[in-house]
Amino acid sequence: MIDLHTHTVFSDGELIPFELARRAAVAGYRALAITDHGDFSNLDLIIPRLSRIAQELGKSLGLVVIPGIELTHIPPAMIAEATAEARSLGAKLVVLHGETIVEPVAPGTNRAAIEAGIDILAHPGLLTAEEAALAAQGGVCLEITTRKGHSLTNGHVAKLALAAGAKLVINNDAHAPGDLVSLEMARKIALGAGLSEDQFEQCRRNSEELVFRAVGVRL
Repeated sequence: MIDLHTHTVFSDGELIPFELARRAAVAGYRALAITDHGDFSNLDLIIPRLSRIAQELGKSLGLVVIPGIELTHIPPAMIAEATAEARSLGAKLVVLHGETIVEPVAPGTNRAAIEAGIDILAHPGLLTAEEAALAAQGGVCLEITTRKGHSLTNGHVAKLALAAGAKLVINNDAHAPGDLVSLEMARKIALGAGLSEDQFEQCRRNSEELVFRAVGVRL
């Protein structure tokens, strides 16, 4: 299992990075991206600290740990700037908090994020066909999430992504130990969203490719 969307006490998660990574390793995870919620007020606090520990943390636990960020509730007009700043500070993976139907995310966030060249558009809610096509063109991965609430539109996201040829990944959006679902549960959630077994395996390969793109490690 690979999870490229997780949170620690640097935002609204329950665990410090070492404990989150330890629990993921014990659960059999091969790679983990720590992507705490960020905006212009805390990017320079979170990203350098995660970058400082990620490589050694991963080596000590036997999995790949990627320092990242989830840009969250940033006004659409400022997303490109925030993405560039996050990367300049050392974020190896940029996730964007998409237009989930369970939060008041600003309209236009999905499109602005895709155009900014983020890596993963998380829980994009009622994604449009045009946005899915733009994601496919730009190589932006769309997320199927195991997290309650955000997962309500998984089927819609999967349908549009498959029609447009956009890449899908499956993430937990983990905030607590119990959010680190098993590979079998991730599979069931993917199938429940309308994916086939082969499409689920492709999601896994897409995550592996993101890991390689981020840190140069083949899993």
